[in-house]
Amino acid sequence: MAEKEIALMAHLMRRAGFGATRDELERLAAKGYEAVVEDLLHPDSQPPWDEDLARRHHIGARYGNGLPETQGWWLQRMISTHRPLEEKMTLFWHSILCTGNAKVDHPQTVQKQIEMLRRHCLGNYRELLADLARDPAMIIYLDNRDNHNGAINENWGRELLELFSMGVGNYTERDVKEASRAFTGWTHKPFPPLYPFQRYFLEFEYKADDHDDGEKVFLGQRGNFNGDDIINIVVRQPATARFIARHLYNFFVADEAQVPAWPHTPPRDGAAINILADAYLQSNYDMRSVMRTLLNSDFFKDEAVWYAKVKSPVEVVVGALRLVGDYITPKPGIDDLVVQAGYMGQMIMNPPSVEGWHYGKEWINSGSLSNRVNFVANRVGDTTLPGVRSIIERLETRPGPMTPGDFVDGCLDLMGPLTVAPEARTALIAHVEQGGDLLRDTEEQRGDFARRVGRVLQLIAATREYQFA
Repeated sequence: MAEKEIALMAHLMRRAGFGATRDELERLAAKGYEAVVEDLLHPDSQPPWDEDLARRHHIGARYGNGLPETQGWWLQRMISTHRPLEEKMTLFWHSILCTGNAKVDHPQTVQKQIEMLRRHCLGNYRELLADLARDPAMIIYLDNRDNHNGAINENWGRELLELFSMGVGNYTERDVKEASRAFTGWTHKPFPPLYPFQRYFLEFEYKADDHDDGEKVFLGQRGNFNGDDIINIVVRQPATARFIARHLYNFFVADEAQVPAWPHTPPRDGAAINILADAYLQSNYDMRSVMRTLLNSDFFKDEAVWYAKVKSPVEVVVGALRLVGDYITPKPGIDDLVVQAGYMGQMIMNPPSVEGWHYGKEWINSGSLSNRVNFVANRVGDTTLPGVRSIIERLETRPGPMTPGDFVDGCLDLMGPLTVAPEARTALIAHVEQGGDLLRDTEEQRGDFARRVGRVLQLIAATREYQFA
């Protein structure tokens, strides 16, 4: 099978999922790139996540009272899923349409929001925003339960325009106030005290007597608008199309400047943004159509954008576990893996602000880099894990003598495939040379060979190329 086909498929699976093993890449490449894209875009065509099995191992995790339980539930799903783009898109929307449990203080309700994002992740953006506006977690997080007729709270109305659709510079302060008026009366039903009932799901409630039904002027249009009318106006704006397009490019294609800089910093690839914005408008905001355009585009396939994104902490954790074949079947300890991603800077279901996380180089500092490298090194250095054993066996069974260069190139190939900087490859080869000949004839030699594979994989985990997607 052509090396370029495998490398392109690896790029696709890093971006549209959380990476893939060599066995998976070969199977997918044989199917063909466009066919795999269609499978990714239609997650229902793939086996569902085995939720029943997960419940047996994580009793009480789904809709549990504690945040670590609910975070672990989602992380386990990312690791185990046969529908990687579905989970990657859910993470994408969670990174933009942010809600954090630090304020909501109701993990069940935050998890229900994640499930809502998953339902809509490849659907219509208007419908996603309409459900988000009715989502109790968001209503609490952005204070719309405090938004009353005659006493508006602008928090939801402002962030809907600034961070969820159009971006700064494309609306006025009056538009914020008029949008907020339109969402008065959108709240959640009362809930009983925590004791003795414990937590239960919050539900949306519309209070007509608290809604401002007066005439409003929004983005130059006049009418007796309610919240749905505001969303209908917002999603058809060219500014919204470009804003969503730029988010998609930043998350799936290559690291961009972060959102606060967008009014002053042009996009990295203006033509790509135009293509995605046009796909958004021409499809009537259908995200499956937009993602089909993105994943099949020349700008996505271009080798110049391969390894042009710093992996997010969740991508580091989930990608490493899928590579080594650990936690594919649920087992205890998943909560600690959530914490490990948090140490690297990304605590799912609890972003630092409504702006979400800043992607790109801001993931990297001296502390987080050590955590990232050590996490992966600890996994790939465990030669008992099935994914590592597979790499060892593929290398071990290659015919003929093996030079240190062959050995290093084989490890890079099976861990990526990766092409590291020449100086990094030279350093890896020098490390292998110190260990002597790479023999595989006796059981003792094969054991030594396996240990040396694990050590080189650990060193590769520290390279720039591995830490980028």
